Amino acid sequence: MFDIGFAELVLIAIVALLVIGPERLPRVARTAGLWVGKMRGFVSSVQSDINQELKADELKKIMAEQAESTGVHEILEDVREAKESIAEDIREAGEEVQKPDYVLNAIPDEKPADWDGNDDGSDSASNEPAQIEKQEDSAK
Repeated sequence: MFDIGFAELVLIAIVALLVIGPERLPRVARTAGLWVGKMRGFVSSVQSDINQELKADELKKIMAEQAESTGVHEILEDVREAKESIAEDIREAGEEVQKPDYVLNAIPDEKPADWDGNDDGSDSASNEPAQIEKQEDSAK
């Protein structure tokens, strides 16, 4: 707070020694030290009280912002609703797939032009020896 150097303290000590005298100077110095200690304690307690009030005010502002913002419970509720909606869509799609009309519409009435009659999914080129044997057997 105050910028008091060593020279100023020496000057104050000399003036105090001359004014108060050597007999009462130790008692006055002790009393002044006690008062300075009490003042420092008072100032530090006031500073800590002010800091506590500032922190409390800051916490109140944070709590107010959190109350205004979307809470976690609201987000969880939105996720639950979306999950239920998706589950309902899946259920409806499953019911629609199980309908006989859908199955009949999924199977084409006409066979494709390149269909060779094999239902095993293999290519017709891999069955050439078997086809040649069938043709030879039918020729006999």
